Amino acid sequence: MRKSQFRKEDVEAFIVRIEKLTPQTQPLWGKMNVAQMLTHCQKPYEQATGELVTKPNPLVKFLFGKSARRQLMMEPVYKRNLPTFKEALIADERNFQEEKTKLLQRIQNCYERGEAGIKVELHPFFGPLSPREWDLLMVKHLDHHLTQFGV
Repeated sequence: MRKSQFRKEDVEAFIVRIEKLTPQTQPLWGKMNVAQMLTHCQKPYEQATGELVTKPNPLVKFLFGKSARRQLMMEPVYKRNLPTFKEALIADERNFQEEKTKLLQRIQNCYERGEAGIKVELHPFFGPLSPREWDLLMVKHLDHHLTQFGV
């Protein structure tokens, strides 16, 4: 059974992993520090609820969107160092505790609202996504970055 943001035991497992992070936790790969990663991991939740609206490059979306969507949906885990959209590139310093609290709240809100909390049908790069597909992308993304930081 695949993990889901809408299943209590899966959400609790993510929370346990996040609680293991400290401001000193170092990445196993990549450029972000732990506070930046916590901020970055909020972005898919913001997209799915419509809080964050991003403008994709139409040419890139046309050329790569469908194939990238298939690959991300089918692959068991994300590859390391994949490109991201500019709004998710976090380069400035962030407060670890504040960003951790915000991410935990977003995860809890997603769980409590369930599929009805997914307000956006059209992903800016991958195209139309069902709430289940958003869930899969969010779970894989969060798992990828928690693994990046060894938890």
